[in-house]
Amino acid sequence: MKKILCIGNALVDILFRIESDEVLKDLGLPKGSMQLVDLAKSDELLKQLKSLPRSQASGGAAGNTARGLGKLGVPVEYLGKVQDDEFGKLYHNDMLSHNVKPVLHYGSQPTGRAIALISPDSERTFATCLGAAVEISENDLTGEMLSDISVLMIEGYLVFNHDLMLKAGRLAKTEGVKIALDMASYNVVEVNRDFLDSYIREYVDIVFANEEEAYALTGAREEEALKQISAMCEIAVVKIGSRGSLISVGGKNYKADPVKAKSIDTTGAGDLYASGFLYGLHKGLSPDLCGKAGSILAGNVIEVIGTTMDESRWSSITGDIKKLG
Repeated sequence: MKKILCIGNALVDILFRIESDEVLKDLGLPKGSMQLVDLAKSDELLKQLKSLPRSQASGGAAGNTARGLGKLGVPVEYLGKVQDDEFGKLYHNDMLSHNVKPVLHYGSQPTGRAIALISPDSERTFATCLGAAVEISENDLTGEMLSDISVLMIEGYLVFNHDLMLKAGRLAKTEGVKIALDMASYNVVEVNRDFLDSYIREYVDIVFANEEEAYALTGAREEEALKQISAMCEIAVVKIGSRGSLISVGGKNYKADPVKAKSIDTTGAGDLYASGFLYGLHKGLSPDLCGKAGSILAGNVIEVIGTTMDESRWSSITGDIKKLG
């Protein structure tokens, strides 16, 4: 059975719940954005937030997607770069515990970390220190790695690394591997719009975008954004938050309803949606059921802090997923 390979920035998530968005203003972080910071700034933020309770777990967008796929029983590998330090070991072991084969290279910098600030309305804002993750290069990905892969899942945060993105595209085409791309963050899309437009048209088969990311890419909303993205690739998905998701495959549109959920933290919602959707594709489900699988995972992860769900919840999720077919 062919596997899915996820590639991205290997980051440990350090999560804080804040009582007011004033905290974001005081720290100079735009709500809902992903800001890149250096190690010194990251350390400074942690010092400023030290009075708040925190939790930490392996993260990164593609990492979260890989963990979700692993828990659903899909053969999956994860390619990223860490350091042989405490966070690097945490990352490796957490991947194994989620049935993911980690393919982790060592960089010269400390393992990257993403400080996630969770607002009272459950929106999250990231201050990300890439650390070793930024050292991942085109040399870390080889054609041999794709020999038994069906889908190469790339997180949008890698868009800053054009050499790696282009090599991934060329290798995938050579090996007959489909590329799935998650847009990552609206501000990342805004800065890289021209590159993403051409890259998607040439290499990408499946695009995942939320409302703001779709708007940043196309200048359009919802159905119109879906139409424009679907003209660029085989499968387009626009996630519309609590209203579910819109899907277009081969000119035919579908809508996947959300599952009822009490949102306390939206961290990882899009990443786990991608896990469910790719699971559906792996199992040969129809596009609307792929979207439903995505909704089930997204609806569950927003009910917990961070992206780590306990075994009881995973048991419920897999039961619901299996009912889809």
